[in-house]
Amino acid sequence: MEKVKKDQKTGISRRQFLGYSALGLAGLTILPSWSMDGVRISPSDRVVLGFIGLGRQALSDFRGFAGCPGLQVAACCDVDTMKVERFRKRVMDWQKTKGMSQRCDPYEFYEDMLNRKDIDAVEVVTPDHWHALMVIHACQAGKDVYCQKPLAYTITEGLEMVKAVRDNNRVLQVGSQQRSSKEFQKAIELVRNGDIGHIEKIYARVGEPPTPLNLPEEAVPDNLNFNQWMGPLNDPKIHYHPDLCPPISLNPEVNEKLWGAWRWYQETGNGYTADWGAHMFDIAQAAIGMDGSGPVEYYPKGVNGAQYATMKYANGIVMTEQPYLDDNENAQGIKFIGDKGWIEVARGYLACSDPSKVPSEIAGRRPLTPAQREAQRAQTAAQRSQQGERNRGNALQFEISSPHMQDFIDCVRSRENPIAPVEVGCSTNTLCCLANIARELNRSVKWDPATLSFVNDKEAESHRLYYYEYRRPYSLY
Repeated sequence: MEKVKKDQKTGISRRQFLGYSALGLAGLTILPSWSMDGVRISPSDRVVLGFIGLGRQALSDFRGFAGCPGLQVAACCDVDTMKVERFRKRVMDWQKTKGMSQRCDPYEFYEDMLNRKDIDAVEVVTPDHWHALMVIHACQAGKDVYCQKPLAYTITEGLEMVKAVRDNNRVLQVGSQQRSSKEFQKAIELVRNGDIGHIEKIYARVGEPPTPLNLPEEAVPDNLNFNQWMGPLNDPKIHYHPDLCPPISLNPEVNEKLWGAWRWYQETGNGYTADWGAHMFDIAQAAIGMDGSGPVEYYPKGVNGAQYATMKYANGIVMTEQPYLDDNENAQGIKFIGDKGWIEVARGYLACSDPSKVPSEIAGRRPLTPAQREAQRAQTAAQRSQQGERNRGNALQFEISSPHMQDFIDCVRSRENPIAPVEVGCSTNTLCCLANIARELNRSVKWDPATLSFVNDKEAESHRLYYYEYRRPYSLY
């Protein structure tokens, strides 16, 4: 019997991986014109998209992109072959309902996908430490990019991503989708228009910072290329644990039971500080006109008598990471406090000290307290038990309307800046990194947003969240 040569990078055979695709890599061709819902779409009007990273966030994002007219998904890439197969099935089921050709080519290494001439854009939905290289290489390959937030893992990476986007004349949308939501857009408008007067304070609740990695090492499953998952990370303390790369199964389909825990450990992520800071800090900066800029001083809880992590802007505004609701300290959201009133905003909720400022159709409802949320979950579980669990993998349930993703697709066509361009993502990412640097150093850190540099602080400049040497053979430059 012929021996099957194993790829040294994977631990599974190349033949096994290619077997996931009926076409294999040898069958790649430029996609012809196609139809959607019976309507012929010309090649000049369509946008062909590839996905890099196929976990639960990618499944959610695919639903949003599937609702964008004139879009085709042609390829997908992940270091977990099971997640590749799951994603391909979702895409091809959707394609079938739209009368498209059923095809989504699989890749293990993203560089191979970027060599495709027929792909216009990619979404980067990987752990944060891979964002910079993938975005930079995609721009160099002539692809536009939708990059999940936060933009990067370090400050320097974000700055290099800005250069790559602009030097290559690409469109990049950061996945900070709150910018496209009506309640946040209205809150930004009210603050900018002076409806609550001069802003003095901002309470932005995002959640806890990262903690040191404390997961025990376990054996890497055959379907996962963990060495490739690691990529440029060079910390010897990092090892495989299923919480970092949540496993799934296919027959029967059992999806991830938790979000990838790489977010919560400082060796692999930036905690809620970045995970939700990329949403809430982002909206705060937009409202007070600080896009592309940021605070000039950061100090953590307990320093300078601070009860909460604190950020000071040059114009005197102070933003603290603290609860914005008196009875719900863990609810993520923002409270703007001006000399003439206040505004509270969270997902599905907008309120103002002057209720007449908030249209009833976007006011929503106040976030649930933990007790209310638990009661709602119990009620939902009971209803599902009575009705029978619907098949969540059905492609017919996947298509949703996403203004943020539609904005990206529109900008791919128009070549205009999207609502959350790379500079916005970079400045928000810088803010999140600086907050964590100050916390880890346990002291005040000063930053100059104009020169993008620390103020007389060599120790902060040597921190890994400013810049770290990539594991060989990877290089940021």
